[in-house]
Amino acid sequence: MNNTQKKSTPVISVGKADEAKAIATVALAFASDPMMRWSFTDPAFYLETAPRFVRAFGGNAFEHGTADAVADFACVALWLPPEVEPNVGAMIGIFEKLGRTPEQEKDGEGIFAQMEHFHPKEPHWYLPLIGADPAHQGKGYGAALMAHAVKRCDESRLPAYLESSNPGNVPFYERFGFKAMGKIQQGSSPLLTPMLRQAR
Repeated sequence: MNNTQKKSTPVISVGKADEAKAIATVALAFASDPMMRWSFTDPAFYLETAPRFVRAFGGNAFEHGTADAVADFACVALWLPPEVEPNVGAMIGIFEKLGRTPEQEKDGEGIFAQMEHFHPKEPHWYLPLIGADPAHQGKGYGAALMAHAVKRCDESRLPAYLESSNPGNVPFYERFGFKAMGKIQQGSSPLLTPMLRQAR
């Protein structure tokens, strides 16, 4: 998709009234994500729990006007503005119901500790989740959302941070100025790539 086509894709801010639609798109998008499915291996539990996890991880975007969507919710990005964080308590509550082995618990704790290590301490924009409905992937919707978001980051003159849970998506984020800071991995876990885009 060329730049003209990307600009012609209108981005809307998702309000609370459409929160469930946006969350459903993200849950679908991550149904085959390496890190998400390593965390939620049981398909039935994933389908039941994914919307609650998405809401806990990125749902605060809805209250701050920084949940973005395109093409009738074909693709959604949940950005957290500076000083706004995920609902960690709700996330912990979900993970406590997984019934993981002690080794899996240790691996999960290791992942979160490494994520905390890389997460910027200065004010920044954070992208917990971006994803397209699998029926609409490959149409340039994610690029339209990222172009919209990095413009917002530049207007605020702040850096942006994300963790890519799929190594195949790293080049996509690099196109928008993100650079890998290192690698996050623990035990049997897939690779998580922390990425930072410096303030412009």
